[in-house]
Amino acid sequence: MTIDRPQRRARVRTAVVVALTAALLWYFFRNVQISQVWRNLRNAHLGLIVATVIATFVTYVLRTWRWQLLLRPVGRARFGPAFRATVIGFTAIFLLPGRVGEVLRPYLLSREERLNFSAAFATIIVERLLDLSAALLLFGYFVATVDARRFGPDFHAVTYAGAVAAAAAIGALLVLFLCAGHPERLGRWAAALGKLLPERLGAAVGRAVQTFAEGLGVMRQPLPLIGALVLSVPMWLSVAAGIWFCSLAFDLTFSFSGSFLVVMFLVVGVALPTPGGIGGFEAMYQLAVTKFFGASNDVAVAAALVLHALSTIPVSILGVIFMGQMGLTLGGLRRIRASEEIRNETSF
Repeated sequence: MTIDRPQRRARVRTAVVVALTAALLWYFFRNVQISQVWRNLRNAHLGLIVATVIATFVTYVLRTWRWQLLLRPVGRARFGPAFRATVIGFTAIFLLPGRVGEVLRPYLLSREERLNFSAAFATIIVERLLDLSAALLLFGYFVATVDARRFGPDFHAVTYAGAVAAAAAIGALLVLFLCAGHPERLGRWAAALGKLLPERLGAAVGRAVQTFAEGLGVMRQPLPLIGALVLSVPMWLSVAAGIWFCSLAFDLTFSFSGSFLVVMFLVVGVALPTPGGIGGFEAMYQLAVTKFFGASNDVAVAAALVLHALSTIPVSILGVIFMGQMGLTLGGLRRIRASEEIRNETSF
């Protein structure tokens, strides 16, 4: 039986993801004393664990408000549908491969609020850049207010990587701003390139690119964009608070601003292509707190496991409840991602 090229690519991609996940988990669990990890888990402070869960849900409320602002040039979105779509989208990211939730969020909201899908999807791109910008802003504050000498030479490499990421984020925002300024021109350019394709496909690509650029309308409207930028800071402060509370629950007593450094490591960890961030999240948290805050390996392992669980399980439970109310299943979400309806609307 012959295997076509897409199937081969899918198998290679799966093998790479499995190998990467296994390598990260090996790194994370190496030299671990299970009995000490279990003792640390049993001795965690319950009140701070609860505070971590509360901070997690506050983050999703703030994220929904920010998305509503980004969507204003596309159309009005009520808080309830936007919150449900956000929670279900992140549930899909946690439980399904391929970051399917990034597409499902605008898809579900566009169906309920009658928005253009491609335009709504464009706001997700802006949202990701705002996330990176806000996280880098907090990291910059930490770098500016801490004595770098106490962290050793490795800290300079971290600050250099942060500077490179900041330059990339600024460059990406400028590109989006230029695209948003002339959506019709971008559509014409895409249509010209589409002439190399079959007629119907080329025309569809041109329309989709123009619609996508129109979805970046928030880049042309200062008030919603400024509001989204402002909301990004307390949202990421809430993320940092959850990290800090969970770390304190295991008697890791670094300052609140120290959690801004941990945030940057976790941004890298969840960006790695592993299912639900498994392995990458834990390894990056472990590396940050052991390298820069003197945590023992067993304490770091216990705290990382609990933090990742608290960051995903409560939200996933709520997401599954919302899915049940909407008559959706995880299998159905996977089919939605690959459906002809989405392909027709994106034309990609």
